[in-house]
Amino acid sequence: MNTLTKQKITKEIRTLLIVFIVLLILSGITAFPIETELAALVHIKSFLPLTMQSWLTTIYEAVAITNKTYPYLSYGTDWLAFAHLVIAVAFIGPLKDPVKNIWVIEFGMITCLMVFPLAFICGPIRGIPFFWQLIDCSFGVFGLIPLYICHKKIRLLEKYA
Repeated sequence: MNTLTKQKITKEIRTLLIVFIVLLILSGITAFPIETELAALVHIKSFLPLTMQSWLTTIYEAVAITNKTYPYLSYGTDWLAFAHLVIAVAFIGPLKDPVKNIWVIEFGMITCLMVFPLAFICGPIRGIPFFWQLIDCSFGVFGLIPLYICHKKIRLLEKYA
């Protein structure tokens, strides 16, 4: 493999990782203003199927009442947001040196796969509708795809290093 090919593969890996990091950060940041975001969604919910409209209204009311009565419970979603930001920082390692830090990619892939049992076990226990469990699982799918591609490309770099 020539230097130009290695540079191209490295650039592709870095591009995928930057997109992944940005999406993790956005996912984290959007967990902070959850009540405001839900209020906006409820305001424009008419374009959604009735089942989803009803679910969003229920969730908004629960969050609004909880925040009014027990605001400290939202500290849990603050920590969820923080965790997303911290995980995003971990991916700086493979951004700098993909071959040396492939374990971070593998960690991310495992984490994406772990979304499924969490959603399908805890979802029913917590009364989460099946369609919402599938939406939650989409985060695992959409996270796994770029990480899998990165993993394959890193292995290719590793083979020719």
